Amino acid sequence: MNWDDLRIIAAVRDEGTYAGASARLRIDETTVGRRLARIQRDLGVPLFDAVDGQRRPTRHCEAVLEHVGAMAAHVAAIDRIKESRSGPVGRLRIASTNAVAEELLAPHASSFLRDHPGLTLQFLTSSGNVKFSRWQADLAIRLRKPEKGDFTISKLGDVRLYFFEPADRTGGEPVACAYPDELDTIPEQQFLRAKRLTNLRCVTDNVRIIRTMIQSHQAVGVLPEHSCAALLADRSLRATLLPRRRDVWLLVQNHLKRDPATRVTIDWVRACFQDISRP
Repeated sequence: MNWDDLRIIAAVRDEGTYAGASARLRIDETTVGRRLARIQRDLGVPLFDAVDGQRRPTRHCEAVLEHVGAMAAHVAAIDRIKESRSGPVGRLRIASTNAVAEELLAPHASSFLRDHPGLTLQFLTSSGNVKFSRWQADLAIRLRKPEKGDFTISKLGDVRLYFFEPADRTGGEPVACAYPDELDTIPEQQFLRAKRLTNLRCVTDNVRIIRTMIQSHQAVGVLPEHSCAALLADRSLRATLLPRRRDVWLLVQNHLKRDPATRVTIDWVRACFQDISRP
């Protein structure tokens, strides 16, 4: 058994398919299947069941991965040993939406990295939630509270939300921007549903698209405060503060909770959210 074999087990567990594990590890899909078959043969127990086209881990697989997680923590600790540098040392992967990374974290990242020369930040971003697993991210910022998971979760703060509409409605009914159906429970979507908008013809989870639409003065939509400073100053728009705020949550891998590099990064992330969470 070697480290590459263990990485294949974890990749298949996280991705659910040989193809997904192949893309993540950048090795051929047939190689993934062949090596996994050899691993199972060597161990003498099945690691995955095929269910509806997905590879579901067996209890034997989960037991193996418990040890793999501990090994990953030790590997990360070894990689952080650099005696030539003072202060915390490490590479932290932060998963978040594009808007959070660009508008809340990035403006403060340069000074943080200057003050901590031993740290490296890797931002993993998308318009939706980046997958958070032991192998793909160390910290994650979520705009919805996860129901469960093998990580530590704490509240970062809450974000004010604004509904924007053209101040001059003489040009006709503006296009309404809404979020996808899977986001029906968020305050933004519930507010829009309550208004019973009739011209709902733009659906996206990307706040930059919504912001651009609103800037045209021909659309309405809801945006978080950190994404709409310019819109709040635009006198051609009418802004309404929503009664509810959007909670923001921080997820941290359990095996990193006491790591010095992780602790200083967590403190920095919390500082980035201080201004938007004021009363």
